Amino acid sequence: MHDKLWYLSKIRIFEALPPEDLIEIDQMAPMTHFNSIPKGTIVQSPEMNRDGLFFIKTGKLRMYKLSPDGKQFTAGILGPGNMFGEIDAFSLGTRGLYIETLEETLLCSVLKTHFESFLLKRPQLALRFLKEISAKLQETTELLEKLALGNVRDRIIFLLLKLSVQFGVTEESFKRIDFKLTHQEIANMIGATRESVTSSLNELVKQGIIRTGRSKIYVDQLKAEEDLLLEK
Repeated sequence: MHDKLWYLSKIRIFEALPPEDLIEIDQMAPMTHFNSIPKGTIVQSPEMNRDGLFFIKTGKLRMYKLSPDGKQFTAGILGPGNMFGEIDAFSLGTRGLYIETLEETLLCSVLKTHFESFLLKRPQLALRFLKEISAKLQETTELLEKLALGNVRDRIIFLLLKLSVQFGVTEESFKRIDFKLTHQEIANMIGATRESVTSSLNELVKQGIIRTGRSKIYVDQLKAEEDLLLEK
């Protein structure tokens, strides 16, 4: 079983930190390590006020917004090495969002006062934080815009392409999205009905843009990108 320092070293923002800095983060009091959180658990809602940062050790989380008519629109998928939460010095852009586990997930957290003190001594790490946060906010904005506009087919292609880049495993000319996705889960992610998603997925299979099997989805990234360009 991996120890806490190993997990911290795998979090992208900390990848270049020396061991002594990782040890200091690990020893921050209190560093809370949660028990395994089951799939389908809401770990944050807009009404919740979570203090501090949360680091994903294993598992995957989905961030989403609700439209006035109750449709869900995915703002991002977080996997191991990602984080969410708010501190005074930085906003990770997750306030006001729902966050739900897509599979069994392990989290750890640190209070904002301890982490802000840690960053004040390390301005270079603080700059890296700003760059990472800026990129993440841009990605979140793009995803929400794309999934709120256009037809169901284009929204599905855009979502699956993003997921194949983030969680893709190469298999021949396809990228297999490395977690199970049902038609209903895809429908929830893009604010559509399950029936319309099933119809569009069948069409994409016929066109060779994706392959499906046992809740697994395989994406031909080149064909998906070309298709989205042709739709513009």
